Amino acid sequence: MNLSRRASLALVARVVGDALRRYGIRAVLGGGACANVYSSGRYQSADVDFVLSGNITQERLDEAMASVGFKRSGDRFAHPRLSFFVEFPRGPLAIGSDYKIRPIEWRSGRLRLLGLSATDSCRDRLAAFYHWNDRQSLKTAVMIASRNRVNLSLIRRWSMEEGAASRFEEFLEALERARARRRRAGAQGRSRSAGRARSTDPRR
Repeated sequence: MNLSRRASLALVARVVGDALRRYGIRAVLGGGACANVYSSGRYQSADVDFVLSGNITQERLDEAMASVGFKRSGDRFAHPRLSFFVEFPRGPLAIGSDYKIRPIEWRSGRLRLLGLSATDSCRDRLAAFYHWNDRQSLKTAVMIASRNRVNLSLIRRWSMEEGAASRFEEFLEALERARARRRRAGAQGRSRSAGRARSTDPRR
């Protein structure tokens, strides 16, 4: 697939992930690109991160990336028509102290790749909040959890193990506020739609 200047970060991630799969390279999408997808594009990232596993030669990786127009530039890959970079941070795949991460398969048409689940993407953002006091990561975790089904019981247990009980409670409070705003916005939208329907009813 040829990527144009107008390609979204989510599309770039899917195209690159599928290319790596086709070249027999096990790669898991994580970081900001996952957050971008699960937040419906509200979180913006300048790069796409994949964590690799297995024995992969540099030549094979370069070949896979070249198949979708990317060329190595230092420790990352760049595309002549895109502002996004693709990087391969050192593994193993982990979220905080949890190394037992089970990626899921994403499908989009003919494109297939491995990525973090919504729950793990949320945890990934929370890890930055818990350990580095990154408030933007807290906001992003809330965006992910308010727009997707996440396993809050699992996140709670993991948070306790990370020694972040109070910060988990802060996350829960922020999540409930976000969900309440979404419910109000949905109710207002339905009310406006009903009002427009009544005003255009030919029987009136």
